[in-house]
Amino acid sequence: MPCLEGAGVVGSSLPCVSQMPVAEGKSVQQTVELLTRKLEMLGAEKQGTFCVDCETYHTAASTLGSQGQAGKLMYVMHNSEYPLSCFALFENGPCLTADSNFDVLMVKLKGFFQSAKASKIETRGTRYQYCDFLVKVGTVTMGPSARGISVEVEYGPCVVASDCWSLLLEFLQSFLGSHTPGAPAVFGNRHDAVYGSADTMVQYMELFNKIRKQQQVPVAGIR
Repeated sequence: MPCLEGAGVVGSSLPCVSQMPVAEGKSVQQTVELLTRKLEMLGAEKQGTFCVDCETYHTAASTLGSQGQAGKLMYVMHNSEYPLSCFALFENGPCLTADSNFDVLMVKLKGFFQSAKASKIETRGTRYQYCDFLVKVGTVTMGPSARGISVEVEYGPCVVASDCWSLLLEFLQSFLGSHTPGAPAVFGNRHDAVYGSADTMVQYMELFNKIRKQQQVPVAGIR
């Protein structure tokens, strides 16, 4: 039986996850190449690859009763930075960290949660190290189609948002320019708290949902 935890893995860094718009007149892949070229010109070095994926589940109709209550969503996610873990994020609820075989449990729970059709979304790309910063630029895909660009920047020496957001922001501005994001909502919720892996997964969940809405690709069978 997979082990479930509420807090997630305590982080050793502070990441900010954001979306990078596609450059005018360019494709998703061309914009990714522009970003990675800019990082390499700054002196960043490649440090392997990464992948974050997300599959959406909705509560089975048989569990909703006859009073027309709305179904709940659950997002089951994986992150190559945490190969032994699986994350279950509930709509407007907590993020649970489980063993990597949590997916097997979901098959057994199909009477309660069902996988939404065509709901899988993921981002893949290259990791870059620049001094104390780890940057991950990824192509977000749904099925065979590229849907957007993700940028994750981690500041290694810090795990408390209030201690180093200004430094993280300064670095983001150096290569994202006018597309530099504001502080993630999760930073405000945990301003002086120690940041953990679950907080990173919440950021990716929000990013994926934002891209789904932009592409007008609803998750089938949710309601």
